[in-house]
Amino acid sequence: MSIQVGDRLPEVNLQRIREGVETVDTNALFDGRKIVLFAVPGAFTPTCSEKHLPGFVSHFHDFRAKGIEVACMAVNDPFVMQAWGQSQHVPDGLMMLADGNGDFTRALGLELDASAYGMGTRAKRFALYAENGVVTQLKVEAPGEYRVSSAEHMLTLV
Repeated sequence: MSIQVGDRLPEVNLQRIREGVETVDTNALFDGRKIVLFAVPGAFTPTCSEKHLPGFVSHFHDFRAKGIEVACMAVNDPFVMQAWGQSQHVPDGLMMLADGNGDFTRALGLELDASAYGMGTRAKRFALYAENGVVTQLKVEAPGEYRVSSAEHMLTLV
């Protein structure tokens, strides 16, 4: 079963990319904050690179003006996430999170079997808004869709 609105985010370690890579506990990451977390099936994949991440980059300051932090997550290693963030000109403060083994994705119940594409288990395309570690908005895309998890849509909900 996947996470639902009203649920507390599970406690798992992720890797956050800054100037280097650091391990961060999700409780420490989400507690006391308002955060939009969006997940993509894979860094450098077409929709993720052409629409999803660029939308959040474009609207980063709109979220910040509302006091909301922004985080991007994928089931990729931290070095791929770092390279992708650099190639997409991600602004300082937009967190790039690596869920390399998919532990957080599985704990959320939002995994996607992309084996048919040679990608193994990945995260479904989704966006959630959490306040103090509790999910208040959750938008999961249908396979092949990109609408409800966009930055533009999430801005209307927060």
